[in-house]
Amino acid sequence: MAAADSSSAALRRRDLCSRGIRLAGKMRSDVIDLLDTYVERQGLDASASVAVVEGVPMAAVEHWDEQTGTQRLLENLAAYRAFRALLAQMLEEQQEQLGEADAALGQALAAVLLQVSAFAYHLEELLRLESRGPPSEEGAGPPPPSHLGLFERKLWGLGVLRELAQWAVRSARDLRQLTKPSPGSSLAPSPAESP
Repeated sequence: MAAADSSSAALRRRDLCSRGIRLAGKMRSDVIDLLDTYVERQGLDASASVAVVEGVPMAAVEHWDEQTGTQRLLENLAAYRAFRALLAQMLEEQQEQLGEADAALGQALAAVLLQVSAFAYHLEELLRLESRGPPSEEGAGPPPPSHLGLFERKLWGLGVLRELAQWAVRSARDLRQLTKPSPGSSLAPSPAESP
């Protein structure tokens, strides 16, 4: 009976990871489209350089291959929770600045915000499957610094979207890693569970 439960959990884990990889791929594609629209509608240069953006979680990690499955999931969840707050702030500002004049950009932002929320929920499901459960949410992420002028806020938004695209790539890599057996990952199937 325990073996059947273990096998069922392994299959569910693999299914959630596979679906998560597809969600991350779709999200990245939509964020890239949103970036193009954002750059065009905000009058920015697509090659504009944006320094590290305050309040935005960075996708790069120094010792990626040394992280456990749980660490990967927790970092991803924290990032997407932060992006959910950041995108909500961007959407609110967008509506205040342009109102209904630029409905396409607002709709694209809202669609990506929904995907980010769905992906965060998906990560919470993976953590529940691990019998760990997601950590409580500690409130919304920081709003963009209030001292920024209009142009700097536009660049800030560009930085948010660029980093979100990088997170989508990292998330797919993290979920692929979770499907591989490895001694450091508590989510990886044990040799007995491997096909």
